Amino acid sequence: MKNLNILLLAVMIFTASSFTIQLNVIGLNEGYKVGDIATDFSLKNIDGKMVSLADFKEAKGFIVIFTCNTCPVSVRNEDRILALDKKYKNLGYPVIAINPNNPAVQPGDSYDLMKVRANEKKFTFPYLFDDGQKIFPQYGATATPHTYILKKEKGGLRVKYIGGIDDSSRNAANVKIKYVEDAVDALLENKTIKVTSTRAIGCSIKI
Repeated sequence: MKNLNILLLAVMIFTASSFTIQLNVIGLNEGYKVGDIATDFSLKNIDGKMVSLADFKEAKGFIVIFTCNTCPVSVRNEDRILALDKKYKNLGYPVIAINPNNPAVQPGDSYDLMKVRANEKKFTFPYLFDDGQKIFPQYGATATPHTYILKKEKGGLRVKYIGGIDDSSRNAANVKIKYVEDAVDALLENKTIKVTSTRAIGCSIKI
């Protein structure tokens, strides 16, 4: 019995170590913090065109949301994401959605099915494919959905908020605090954002 317990402990330690190594390799222990400058990217949109944040010359900033087709939490947030784009795109803060999942692990998040989902929901914002999973580790995204608000400044794209869309990712009816709306409203009014970081609740990114 003693030998069995030792064996089980060894397996647990090995598994935990392997998981930590994997996170370190893809950069999930790092990523942006509030106040950092985010670098631009070039990712394929569902229309086949490459999209960069630099393409949006008139934007004051961006609501970057890592999301996907298959995560139930992401699906329940799609209408909220559409509402954010409708409210803030013309005010200078468009939504940029990015699918970070590996389709080899999660087939439902393939590029072709991204196009299908975007058409079904009539997405009004770019829905980009993080091919090779190079961008989400830079941001430090760990879940879908995971939101980053960026503001254009002289030094570049400053990260102003990281976290959830609101305080009830699973049920829109229970929302009491709209973190993203509050943050963007504060930026538009040149006020201090009261809550700059929250926990993103959703599905783990499939690597």
